[in-house]
Amino acid sequence: MALFGNAHSIDPASAQQDYARLLGHGEQIQAAYLLIRDTILFTDRRLIFVDKQGITGKKTEYHSVPYRSITHFAVETAGTFDLDAELKIWISGTSMPVEKTFTKGVDIYEVQAILTQFVAR
Repeated sequence: MALFGNAHSIDPASAQQDYARLLGHGEQIQAAYLLIRDTILFTDRRLIFVDKQGITGKKTEYHSVPYRSITHFAVETAGTFDLDAELKIWISGTSMPVEKTFTKGVDIYEVQAILTQFVAR
């Protein structure tokens, strides 16, 4: 599942309200990022990819990845000429990683710290 475009952070409290119907009882969004039309949600239980589809974006697919299913991940920081940071996540049972691109304004170290906190449990 490769989504293209650049992500930027959005307020977790706002995302908590916007995506309340997706969340389990007591589940909290720790961080959220908007990727053109799609959204990446880091909750205290799982990673959720919100994939808007079609021209109008009315059709939406939700991918829920429990942190225990993440076998490893990699981050690549922005460089001098490449202004975007990248995140790659390998999920058990798949050979290709999920790849996300973040704008330079996103703290990729924060993203890595969130994943480390939950994947290491």
